[in-house]
Amino acid sequence: MDGQALIDDLQARELVHDSTDLGELRDRLDAGPITVYSGFDPTADSLHIGHLVPLLLLRRFQDAGHRPIALAGGATGMIGDPGGRSEERNLLDAATLTANLAALRPQLAQLLDFRDGPAPAQLVDNRDWTQEISVLDFLRDVGKHVTVNQMLAKDSVKSRVQSEHGISFTEFSYMLLQANDYWWLHEHRGCELQIGGSDQWGNITAGIDLIRRRSGHSVFGLTVPLVTRSDGQKFGKTAGGAVWLDPDRTSPYELYQYFVNVDDQDARRFLLQLTLLEVGEIVEIVADHDAAPERRQAQRRLGSEMVRLIHGEAAAAEAEAASQSFTQKVASLTLDDFDLLADELPTTEIDRSTLLDGDLVDLVLLTGLETSKGAARRTIDGGGIYVNDEQAAPGRRIEPSDLRHDRYLVVRKGKRTRHLVVAS
Repeated sequence: MDGQALIDDLQARELVHDSTDLGELRDRLDAGPITVYSGFDPTADSLHIGHLVPLLLLRRFQDAGHRPIALAGGATGMIGDPGGRSEERNLLDAATLTANLAALRPQLAQLLDFRDGPAPAQLVDNRDWTQEISVLDFLRDVGKHVTVNQMLAKDSVKSRVQSEHGISFTEFSYMLLQANDYWWLHEHRGCELQIGGSDQWGNITAGIDLIRRRSGHSVFGLTVPLVTRSDGQKFGKTAGGAVWLDPDRTSPYELYQYFVNVDDQDARRFLLQLTLLEVGEIVEIVADHDAAPERRQAQRRLGSEMVRLIHGEAAAAEAEAASQSFTQKVASLTLDDFDLLADELPTTEIDRSTLLDGDLVDLVLLTGLETSKGAARRTIDGGGIYVNDEQAAPGRRIEPSDLRHDRYLVVRKGKRTRHLVVAS
């Protein structure tokens, strides 16, 4: 794919927010493969789907023949980017960061190709070149090239300076560390393009300026829009927290259901920005969806593509099969259906004697569908809890006849939030 075709594709997917000169970037892409990087701070032992847009942007460049670098921020992760936060982050210790980095590697390998080839991906840790730099060397080689005025002009820093909590010198220095990363990767890995979310633009331009001042070279930057849902909810968030790439945190079925349940307004944009489908095919999918929106074809294809991309073909097939099981009434599900659902649905195993004749309020708490007895009672009183598809009345208790195949029970909150209970 030539430079113009790649940029046209990114623009058609609405993936360009801020950038250095696109014409110059196009010419550089046409001249030959370019090395491009994006950073991911290992603040947890899993990536979440909010990381996917910049991560898949690396994949798009790799598919076009360019060389991607995924930077795991072992150093910057110890500091924390002040962007998007109103107060200081909790600082992680080196052992936790190392464990988190190890957990991220297989997730990155699912999305980028690290094998030998014309454009193999690289995974680097900025601790490798940062931890040995002395404070004096850092101030001389990096600090003197960046003005405080430039740092204060960054929106995330400005908002923190003006907040009641203020900003520590530690987080204030984050921009310098990221700028130094770009300089190091340019000097040692030939990197010429940094990409990231739109909230990273200030950090990216600081790196571009540092390279120009220290090396005299011109490099590029590009940011993607921060993805939010049409209902105003932060992308990748649910009532239970983040939607993770780790299948032990968010099962393939839960991931599938997250995307199946997005609004029609979001489905097209997510197909464009979060899948590797061709733009023309997405246009056809959306047109078919618009002809019969009640079938949710766009959302179902989106859910399948996301599980396939993150967890593989087999997981996508199982998630689809589990979802199709719920087009039937719980009473008609076979033992095999329940065994499949036990691998996909959030599941709680409860002692049979505790479960039978137990209070539904307690069961709602045990399954995590609500977090307090008061909230559980209100949801039940409002008709929002279902036991095996039957709306539960206040005071409902669990009886032996509720157990399907003498073992399984499905508790549902609202229309779509289901939890499988197994009597042990």
